[in-house]
Amino acid sequence: MKLIVAIVQDRDADQVVAAITGARFGVTRVGSTGGFLQQGNTTLLIGVEDVRVQTVVNLVKVNSRRRDMFVPMALGASDHAFTMHNHMEVEVGGATAFVLDVEQFLQL
Repeated sequence: MKLIVAIVQDRDADQVVAAITGARFGVTRVGSTGGFLQQGNTTLLIGVEDVRVQTVVNLVKVNSRRRDMFVPMALGASDHAFTMHNHMEVEVGGATAFVLDVEQFLQL
């Protein structure tokens, strides 16, 4: 058995969870924050049999996407003089997934 820990952008979370549950996998959803921009993420915990790992990974991949976003070059600056030329374009989103061995699984 494996535990897939998938971190997806909040914008994609509903679609990813719907795809996973629609394929009859169980998923636990946990709100999280992190990364370069300190934006909201959702961490998904998905327990699966070894042979079904790739199916779940594909569901996460297909239902989360990368997107470009403009952010201030000096995060946290509140100068009203900031204009779009003081912003930089960064790529955000997609998913990060970890596949971990599960030593023991209990439903209590």
